[in-house]
Parts: sequence; structure tokens; C-alpha cells
Amino acid sequence: MTYQTLSTHLEDRILQVTLDRPESMNAFTVEMANELVTVFNDASTDDAVGCVIVTGAGKAFCAGMDLSVGGNVFGLDENMQPSLEELRAKYNEDDMVNGVRDTGGRVTLAIYECHKPVIGAINGAAVGIGATMTLGMDIRLLSEKARIGFVFGKIGVTPEACSTWFLPRIVGMQQALEWVYTADILTAEEALAGGLARSVHAPGDLLPAARAIAAKIVNNRSPVAIALARQMMYRNSAAPSPRTAHEIDSLAMYYTSLGDGKEGVASFLEKRDPEFKGSANQMPPFFPWWESEQ
Repeated sequence: MTYQTLSTHLEDRILQVTLDRPESMNAFTVEMANELVTVFNDASTDDAVGCVIVTGAGKAFCAGMDLSVGGNVFGLDENMQPSLEELRAKYNEDDMVNGVRDTGGRVTLAIYECHKPVIGAINGAAVGIGATMTLGMDIRLLSEKARIGFVFGKIGVTPEACSTWFLPRIVGMQQALEWVYTADILTAEEALAGGLARSVHAPGDLLPAARAIAAKIVNNRSPVAIALARQMMYRNSAAPSPRTAHEIDSLAMYYTSLGDGKEGVASFLEKRDPEFKGSANQMPPFFPWWESEQ
């Protein structure tokens, strides 16, 4: 598929998605949001994709929302006065999706709901939505040139892209609040020290390091088990009781033991690489369990 704001490359089951507006430091637009949602939705159901890496073209990762566009720069309909009840009732209707719901949040939710692991290879400036979109990614690697900023206070708006859910879980409440309150621009080393990133790399080493991690994820791994583990980690860790995790763990173990688990055990005993046949499109019957809880 051809995109206007992105470029993609699939090799060895690793899909590299590049934010591709280098002339504007990959500034975020509604069009980019819609294309990213499509990319993650498609990757989720594509058996050829085992892992996704997201990076930026040129010297930036994403310099935040493109503030040069006309009208409401966030793409919102200023003629509406939505209540929380109306938002919930009309959540998927066009006027609510296009006029009220946060565009960055739609991207982050698409990442969150994706069946495939997602790695952020943050190569340069990542501020505003450029920072918050990475919070739904599983692993974040930074270039030495990366700069991170949760700068909403500087332009009089609030954190978005579900960052008030993700950021405290990743770095802790105290660190999350300080970064949002101060709107400081963080160096790669500061972001690493604060717990936001896995590691910092020389610019030329960033993508090879991300691909090395992705290769460990896709090679000799069950797509079903990986997809389940991803959703179990995120959703069970936010559950009110460990009993919820026990219930879901039990069903996940039961069904995977009937499928790829048999091949995994056999390959271990026979001292050979496994040949998993499962597909992330053929999930156990209890999946998605969270929909029955809503």
C-alpha cells in the first residue's frame, strides 16, 4: 500500500514504518494519524509481519503536531460541545471520530490493540505527539541525538494520545508529572535515566540494534503466544486483582498447550528449531476477553 506521510519496508517478517515528512521534521497531521492507524490495523492481521519498528526520516523522529495547518491544528470540530456521555454513546460515529476524538489517541490505541510487538527507534526530536505516540510501543531505543519533550503546557493543552495511562506506568507517577509539568526537553540520557528508554545508541547503530531485538522476537517464536503475551501483559497489569491474571493465564496456557505448545515441547526434546503453525489471526476462543468485561 502507498502512503503519503509514511514509508514501509518488510523484510524477514520485520515491518519498518518510517514517518516520512523530513522537510517538516515529520510533523504529525491528521493524514499521518489515519495512515498509522491503517498500518497497525493491517500489520495486526498480516501473518507476514512478526514485529514492527517505527522510526523517522531525516534528522527528526516527529517534531509534534504540524502547527502550520489552517483551522484547528489538531483537526477538531470547534462547532461541537461534546459531553462525556455523548462521546461514549457515539464513540465510533464519524462526527465523533473526526471532530472530537484525539488523533494521537487513535494511533496509540491502534498500537495497543495490535497483535504484533512494536519497537520505537527514536532517531531525533520527539516532542508532543512525537513523544506520546511511542508510549504504546513495547520497547523504545534512542539515538544519542534524540530529544524528548512532553511540551503540552507550553502551548496550553493537556497530555494526549493516552499518555496519562501509559506514561505513569512506564516511568512512575512522580517522574511522569514532573516531565509534564515542566515541559522540559530531555536528552537521550535523561530519558534513559528516567526509565523511558531501553538503551541509547550512536545514530548509525540505532536501527541495527532495533532489528536485532525484532529478530529475537520473530525467529522461532509462536505468533499466537507472542500476541497473547502482549495483550496479557498490558491488560492484566491494569486489572484490579491478580485473580484476573490467573484466569486469563490459565486459559492462555490451556489453549497454547494444545497448539504451538506441543510443537515447542517436541522441538525442545528433539533438539531442533520449532516449526510453529499458529497464526495471530486464529486466536483461542476466549480472545478478546476484555470485550466481555466492558
